[in-house]
Amino acid sequence: MILVGYEIDVEEEYHPSIEDELRKYYELGQLLESRGDFYAYEVISIKEENFEKVLKEVEKLGYWLALKKREGKLVLYVFPAQNVDNKENPVVGILLFILTVLSTFFAGYILSINYVKTLEDLGLPGIKNVYLNALAFSLGIISILGTHEMGHKIAATLHGVKSTFPYFIPFPSFIGTLGAVIRVKSPIPTRNAAIDLGVSGPIAGLIVAIPVTIIGLKLSAIVPQDYFKQGETIYFGTSILFYELTKLVIGNLEEGFGIALHPLAIAGWVGILVTFLNLIPAAQLDGGHIARALLPEKVHRILTYALGFIAIGLSYFWAGWFLWGLLILLMGRIGNPGALDEVTPLTLGRKILALIAVVIFIVSAVPVPFST
Repeated sequence: MILVGYEIDVEEEYHPSIEDELRKYYELGQLLESRGDFYAYEVISIKEENFEKVLKEVEKLGYWLALKKREGKLVLYVFPAQNVDNKENPVVGILLFILTVLSTFFAGYILSINYVKTLEDLGLPGIKNVYLNALAFSLGIISILGTHEMGHKIAATLHGVKSTFPYFIPFPSFIGTLGAVIRVKSPIPTRNAAIDLGVSGPIAGLIVAIPVTIIGLKLSAIVPQDYFKQGETIYFGTSILFYELTKLVIGNLEEGFGIALHPLAIAGWVGILVTFLNLIPAAQLDGGHIARALLPEKVHRILTYALGFIAIGLSYFWAGWFLWGLLILLMGRIGNPGALDEVTPLTLGRKILALIAVVIFIVSAVPVPFST
């Protein structure tokens, strides 16, 4: 997930050189608004199409830009750049990481006890070291989440967007975490950059989640269906991707048999679920940034609220959707500021990336993640 948050300060100070600099890149029309150190110019034509290059040059003078279309006109907004502190106190991040390793190891330990008990009850071969299985779960889920967020971090760096390193979120649950997040400290420059930032995490995380799932499935056990006691067994919902990977690794199950998932397979399953949830096209979720690059702000806000209420409706089938619905609605109130440049067209490559994101969203979708 990428959280975007920055404020614009308006100062009572004027720098004549900024207009001269702007005229190198734009043919400016009339000054539409002037308020302190905030200006809005009509743009007649664009001389330099590379907005990120222009932004970098103008930032040297202490300003940021936003290029928007308003009432059929191109409008260039000029406002003071914020002083973004690149220094981070690593103590908090390291502490959260250690706590997440411990919480996921403990969650993996609980899962491993049940898995090993199944092997022993049925006399099946497999890894029966509870601690080794717990470690596999912890490393699997940490590697998926970490790679996901580092995908965002790398994409942000390539586009000159300042951001934090990933913060892991420990949580006492059956998977031991609520995921990880990076915080963006400066605006996303273009819609192309927004798609890169939104897509990079899910693709990077999925690249790790797939082999983790495959290895985990190879370690899983085939057991008689009647071994699973109703009400005492957690059944994992199946996405198209997880189903196809299961067929690839295990093949078609005989009637009356099921799969006792190894903890590492559960970590892979969680990674696919996280990919799906993050690609929901709402608010500041990864899918939300992609959707915001494709849709006007008002349409995106309506979509966010609609998806929030749909999620709450789906809580009839899985209670967790209620919390997700509330989260989406809360994030919808904050909104998604979008890119600074909302005028430059998306490249063909970014349109293809957005389509790939839609495909990943569909194949990783799990409408009912858990049941008993």
